[in-house]
Amino acid sequence: MTMKIKADLVETLGIEASNAQPNECCGILFGENETITHIQPTQNVHPAPATHFEIEPAALIAAHKAEREGGPKIVGYYHSHPKGPPEPSRTDQASAAGDGKIWAIIGRGEIRFWLDQPDGFKPLSYSVTDP
Repeated sequence: MTMKIKADLVETLGIEASNAQPNECCGILFGENETITHIQPTQNVHPAPATHFEIEPAALIAAHKAEREGGPKIVGYYHSHPKGPPEPSRTDQASAAGDGKIWAIIGRGEIRFWLDQPDGFKPLSYSVTDP
């Protein structure tokens, strides 16, 4: 699977990660099929935000409720690794649901996308499209 994401969203993810330093940023990815159409930054409410992330529960619940009511489809989540590579950490792997959602991880000035499958994360190829 090759997913698509708009160039402005890639830029926004990088800005979110930079602005959150030294903590991890996090948020929700929305889209259709293999295309990410927009993102929703959320507060990282984890007690150790420099090394972990937890999407603010009220934002996540509201996104799921909106989706059920015909709103944008949640295709995945994103977070940053302020001091690490853009690949799933042991913590990420332990907390993953194996639900087929896309995870975008930003680290070391790069963004990589992963598919959260029951047997672990699989790297996703992607193309950047014009806005």
